[in-house]
Parts: sequence; C-alpha cells; structure tokens
Amino acid sequence: MSTLKLIRIGAWAAVAALAAAAGVLVYQQATGSKNAGALIEPLAAIGGPFELVNGNGETVTDKDFAGKPLAIYFGFTYCPEVCPTTLTEMQGWIESLGPDADRLNFLFVTVDPERDTPNVMRDYVAAFDKRIVPLSGSREQVDAVVKTYRVYAKKVPLDDGDYTMDHSAAVFLMNSDNRFVGTIAYGEDEENALKKLRRLIDNAPKTS
Repeated sequence: MSTLKLIRIGAWAAVAALAAAAGVLVYQQATGSKNAGALIEPLAAIGGPFELVNGNGETVTDKDFAGKPLAIYFGFTYCPEVCPTTLTEMQGWIESLGPDADRLNFLFVTVDPERDTPNVMRDYVAAFDKRIVPLSGSREQVDAVVKTYRVYAKKVPLDDGDYTMDHSAAVFLMNSDNRFVGTIAYGEDEENALKKLRRLIDNAPKTS
C-alpha cells in the first residue's frame, strides 16, 4: 500500500472519529443524558481565536465574525476534487437557506498558504458564492488556526516534484460564541446538512 494511501486512510479515520464524537455529543445534549458533560470539554477545545488575511489582503480575526455562527472549511485551491465539491455544496446550502444564509458566516481557510495567496483565494472562491469568505495568511498564521481547530493537514510530495495536501474534509460548525458544535461530513446528505445549519441559525441570537 502506498504512503499516500496510508496517509489518506489516517486522515479519513481522524475525520470519522471527530464526526462520531460530535454526533454523540449532540445526541446526549438533545436527550438530556447525564453523561453529556463527558464529551463537552475535549470538543470545546476545538476552535478559538485566530488571525488571518482575507481576499482583499486585509487582516481579519475571529472577532470580525463574532455574533454569527460559523461554517468553516479547510482546504486548498489546487485540490482536484474534495474542495471544489465541498464549496459547490456550500453554495447550494446558501441558496437553499435563502435570506437565512446571511445569519451565518461561511469561511474557506487554506491549508496551503504558499500557493494560496489572498488574491488566488479571492479569485477561486468568487466562482462559487461571494458570501464564502476566503482566508489565507502567513505559514505561521495558517499553522496556528489549523492547530486551533484540530485540523489534519499534511504536505505530500508527488513523483513529479510538485506536492499536494492531505487534509480534513469536514465542514466545522461553530455557534455564535465560536464554540464547536459539530461537523458536516464530506458528501453528507443535503437534507441533513441543512438541518444542522438551520439548527445553528435557530439557536443564534437574532440581530437587528
């Protein structure tokens, strides 16, 4: 079995474990299980403050998105399939939510800042939906947010001397207090994804 395949298996296993843990937490909280608190602390450690650069070259932080829930996806523009597919799905969610989509922040954060400069990210995301915010930054800034959100991301050399990136494929869902509440898995049924997003919206404070 190739090294690249082994890396990908490990990445998918990590994503699956995260999604399963998030699902258990949501179920326990919904049913009022007395064991719900057992998972809250480690999952609450996902997410936190960050500083990145948007598609216009402006420095932004988590505070610029405060007050609205977040749907955050980590990927890269050279991604051949998973990233464009996920952004296309995100575009579909935005359209299905209608005006309620404006009560969420949708972010696309690169894990490959050497190639994904702010301009590259801006032009790439423009092909999907202008409400998806492209975020890049220095290697240090990106490494910090990847660590903060417990994202799997690894550079994988290719035979031709180029490289690709293996990375977590889930969309991270954060409430309006920037606390982790779950994920939308890659390829998840659209109806399930929309239910999760609408739950985020319903639980968020309404703004004037």
